[in-house]
Amino acid sequence: MLPFPAMKKYAVLSFDDGPNLGGDTTMSDMLDVLEEYSLKASFFLIGNKICDENVPVIRRAVKLGCDIENHSWSHLHMDSLSAEEIREEYARCDKAIFDVTGQLPEFFRPPYISVSQTLFDCIDQPFICGKDCRDWEDSVSVEERLGLLLDAAEDGVIFLLHVNEGNSKTVELVRHLLPFLAARDYEFVTLPRLFEMRGLQKKNDGNLWSVVRQARLREAN
Repeated sequence: MLPFPAMKKYAVLSFDDGPNLGGDTTMSDMLDVLEEYSLKASFFLIGNKICDENVPVIRRAVKLGCDIENHSWSHLHMDSLSAEEIREEYARCDKAIFDVTGQLPEFFRPPYISVSQTLFDCIDQPFICGKDCRDWEDSVSVEERLGLLLDAAEDGVIFLLHVNEGNSKTVELVRHLLPFLAARDYEFVTLPRLFEMRGLQKKNDGNLWSVVRQARLREAN
């Protein structure tokens, strides 16, 4: 008797703090890995880092099928800002991304995952958190990062990673992570695709998403 096939599980690779400045190639190096494995990911960009020197990298990400999302204009602790300041931070980043890609972001990740009721009231997009591996700390080794992500893996997980300048360890991390999760029957998709698959509207519903589960599991929880 043949065994039942394993059920496919889905995960999102999401990357904060691009694009890069000063000739740094971390985001470009990550795109090399994604292209090598024919994968798509979600990139949350900081608006005031977008400039002529990194426009080609952003457009390459879009060409590869990645989505470009909003991580604010200047990466402040937005939970302490006024409603007017919040709207400006969000709108300026939206415009900077639209000017390069011709597409408006559909998701928002608050810097430092610092939120407030005012923030939720001002931004009508899904708020994304994610499961991290402390990859913003250079002292955390590739092996430690890998272990943290594998422990956090579950169907519908959103991995929160960073392509900030000099973060070559996360580029190496992703190369190691992909075969492990492929062996566990994971498929990588973008955030828009995961929300579509799970029948969710792209609007602010008061959640701070780290895992996007099947509808029956969401009801059970």
